Amino acid sequence: MSEFLEIASGLRFPEGPVAMADGSVLVVEMFGECVTRVRPDGSKELVAEVPGGPNGAAIGPDGALYLCNNGRAFSAKQIGDLVVPGPFDPDRYLGGRIQRLDLGTGALTDLYTECDGHPLRAPNDLVFDSHGGFYFTDHGIRDHDRRTSDLTGIYYATADGSSIRELVFPTEAPNGIGLSPDGSVLSWVETHSGRVYRRGIESPGVLAPSGSGRPDFLARPEGLQLFDSLAVDAEGNLCVATLISGGITVIAPDGATEFVPTEDRLTTNICFGGPDLRTAFITYSGSGRLVSTTWRCPGLALAHGG
Repeated sequence: MSEFLEIASGLRFPEGPVAMADGSVLVVEMFGECVTRVRPDGSKELVAEVPGGPNGAAIGPDGALYLCNNGRAFSAKQIGDLVVPGPFDPDRYLGGRIQRLDLGTGALTDLYTECDGHPLRAPNDLVFDSHGGFYFTDHGIRDHDRRTSDLTGIYYATADGSSIRELVFPTEAPNGIGLSPDGSVLSWVETHSGRVYRRGIESPGVLAPSGSGRPDFLARPEGLQLFDSLAVDAEGNLCVATLISGGITVIAPDGATEFVPTEDRLTTNICFGGPDLRTAFITYSGSGRLVSTTWRCPGLALAHGG
């Protein structure tokens, strides 16, 4: 079993970790509604308040932090020692959006709130390509009172706020998203179905037709596995944060899976950092902690670093 080192605690549902060059890690606090910098010594610094539900995060080509904001798609619910995403409260909902945070000034800007007239419901995770654009998922909203659940999509947008388009529809609660090491394949997971999908990329923001070249469906591990966000390692494996069982499901390009257990049933995200990208930073959202461990192989260097 891997050994996990606790770096920080007392975080309000940490997500979207981004390992920075100075050794710190940026995390969003979904229920704290902010971005926090965690130093290697465990000290915490408020970077900016982010009203709504900040979720996924990534550094863009201009050095700014780009955020998926679910607009308070969830309410905080305490179950024993864990904080879990609770029911949707329409009276608190601010609307989904993609935002840009200037890390120097703290200025927060809305880039996208809709696509082709359809409002973004609950953007969840994003990944930049080497061309300066980014792919992102819209997790959607489950409204238990109204017994409804959104069908949403996979999108591609530019960092300057000038262009957004829908690439895949419909999807069922898409969450983590990532690019293969050579940038030719886009993969994403669905939370509730526990399914992993992928599509070839013909050009920036243009996916190959469904079923061309390889199966769109990659894997679905056995048992109850709810998938959250993901990172890709240098060997092209998808390292998917896995809820309920609590761990990281490592999915090879051929669909073979391996499970690495963690110490929180709401393990939500993973990123890679350190000088050799062998340090995995993992968010234990239920218990409000950021931990690290030495990973089996280097992580994949992201297009615009950290």
